[in-house]
Amino acid sequence: MGLKKNRPYTPSRRFTVLSDFSDITKSEPERALVESQKSHAGRNSAGRITVRHRGGGHKRHYRKIDFKRDKVGIPAKVASIEYDPNRSARIALLNYADGEKRYILATTGLQVGQSVMSGPDAEPVEGNTLPLAKIPLGLPVHNIELYAGRGGQLVRTAGGSAQLMSRDGNYANVKLPSGEIRMISIECFATIGQIGNIEHESITSGKAGRKRHLGIRPTVRGVAMNPVDHPMGGGEGRSSGGGHPCSPWGQLSKGKRTRSKRKPSNKFIVKRRKK
Repeated sequence: MGLKKNRPYTPSRRFTVLSDFSDITKSEPERALVESQKSHAGRNSAGRITVRHRGGGHKRHYRKIDFKRDKVGIPAKVASIEYDPNRSARIALLNYADGEKRYILATTGLQVGQSVMSGPDAEPVEGNTLPLAKIPLGLPVHNIELYAGRGGQLVRTAGGSAQLMSRDGNYANVKLPSGEIRMISIECFATIGQIGNIEHESITSGKAGRKRHLGIRPTVRGVAMNPVDHPMGGGEGRSSGGGHPCSPWGQLSKGKRTRSKRKPSNKFIVKRRKK
């Protein structure tokens, strides 16, 4: 994948940096692996906004991604590398030997025609999925399960990769992209390799309209609001009111730890991402 810049014949195009989609080999998705997706604009089942600054945007179809990789021992060939509007990573269409088709997250070196497989007997090469007990130490991994059989939950974004540090008994120590080192059961599956589309972090929208196309609405500063709307609102002139930076509901937003000290999974964190 590469990036492209345009001639600056408008102010927005001067700073726009977008993907050139040179890694995409197929434009239309596999119809059997696509389902409709309704836009909820950040609202829950009760109609209340639970995620702010969402709404509008282009319609999207959801691509069913195989995060479990549970077709153990059945080889598959990569048929195409495709764009997915629902995530930053590219996806790869697999044609299994038994005739089934599935989507997976595409790694950096995955090529059309390449063979991949999952299971404890698979080769420890890029694109294959193995339990952490069978993966050689030091290899980059992604799409990591937290609970065996649930499907990959960790490290699924473009350019993401974790590192298998060590194994001790029934647990493996995995260093996540945040710097956190976490104990994960050696029975959990992970896929070898780094997720592709690494240049995604270098993309610059260039204009507000492109964010609206993605379904992201404007964010208004708290200090620009009235006191009834935000704890930091109000004041004569440009004033922050002397209060600490916080959310509209008063939760401090700079430095205060919000993770529960009694969270059951705390015992699995060997090293925190922040000291």
